[in-house]
Order: sequence, then C-alpha cells, then structure tokens
Amino acid sequence: MNRTGLMPLVAVVCFGLCGGADAAVIQPPTGRHLRVAVVLTEGATMIDFAGPWEVFSDVHVSERGKTMNEQMPFELFTVGAAHTPIHVSGGLTVVPDYSFADAPPADIVMVGAQRGAPELSAWLRQRRGQSQVVMSVCTGAFKLADAGLFDGKQATTHHDYTTQFASQFPKVKVLMSKRYVQADSVVFSAGGLSSGIDLALHVVELYFGRAVADQTARYMEYQSTAWHD
Repeated sequence: MNRTGLMPLVAVVCFGLCGGADAAVIQPPTGRHLRVAVVLTEGATMIDFAGPWEVFSDVHVSERGKTMNEQMPFELFTVGAAHTPIHVSGGLTVVPDYSFADAPPADIVMVGAQRGAPELSAWLRQRRGQSQVVMSVCTGAFKLADAGLFDGKQATTHHDYTTQFASQFPKVKVLMSKRYVQADSVVFSAGGLSSGIDLALHVVELYFGRAVADQTARYMEYQSTAWHD
C-alpha cells in the first residue's frame, strides 16, 4: 500500500461547529486508503475505540475500484507509547502497531478515554497540522484539550465529566447534550461511549456522503440516527 505523504484538506464547502448539514465536506485521497490512527494507551475504554473502528472497517464504496480491497477505503492501525502490551477496559490486552515515535502519517486520528502518555500532547499537536480529522471520544477530549487543540473553540465530552472539563480547561466552550461537536475544520469531539459511533458515521458522511454513511449504519444494524443532526 502506498505510504507516501498525505493529501491536505482539499475541499471545504461550508463549515459548522456542531456537525450536521452545515459541516465541511472533505475530499478523500485517490489511489490509496484513508489511514486511521487509533491512539491506545493504558486503560483505554473499549467502546470508545471499538465502535468507531467498526464503523470505518464496514464502509464500502463500490465506485473506488474493482476489488473489495479498493472498495473498502479505510486502513486502521493503533498507536501507543511503545510496542508493549497495554490493558484496556474489560481486561483485553493489546499491543499497539506503532509508537508515537514511528507511527506513519494518518488522515484521521482518534483518541478515546485512556490514561495517555507524556509524548501524546506533542504528537497530537503535530498531527493536527498533518491530518484531515483529529477526533476525541468521551474523556479523550481531555487529551486533545491538554494539547491545546480546543483552545478558544467548542468541545464536548462524557456528560459526567463536563463540569470537570470546563473547570480544567477554561479556554474551551463546553457543550452539553451533544453527540458530537466540530471545533474547527479538523478537530472534533464526541460525547461518551457510543456517541463515538455517531461521530465516526458523521466523518464517513463528510468523506463519502450520507448514502454511504447510512449504508454503513444499516450494515452494522445501528438504528440511531442521532448522527444525522
């Protein structure tokens, strides 16, 4: 698979802060897969990364090529502090594919609830300038806020942690009762747990349109349409 540099954010049709019909439209790269870097450090919450992982894994776009591999546009990999096992919620042990030091470029970076690592903030700031989408799920928003990615912008997090989030990061406008929030042309946040699925479907829609995202949700038998908002 082509490992050349990433295409920049090419086409922004319109821009809105809370998703929905006014959100930006992102031009996907041609001739290669979209690369999704999933950050996993100790204590990562299973559904925060597994839900969006399933969404991106199930996307099928027949117009992208003749083979099934070409028609499945997303390539996912995990990134952690080191190439050593970590423990996620429920007792699962995972070995990240890459470390922050050697991870390849990614079009999308996803950060769910987890303990984090000293190198994470600098890595996220770097990826903010290189990726088309940087997204948090649940209290993964704290990690993006630590990196300054929400300063002067809007964000959300798990409803049990919004007060703490607002107190800890006074430069961020914290929105409640939102499944996901768009901070700027690159950075997004989702509320708790299953809302990461909604944000991932919204990102799929930004790349490939509502029909492909709806098709993905139907394949998953995911019946919520909250991500349509």
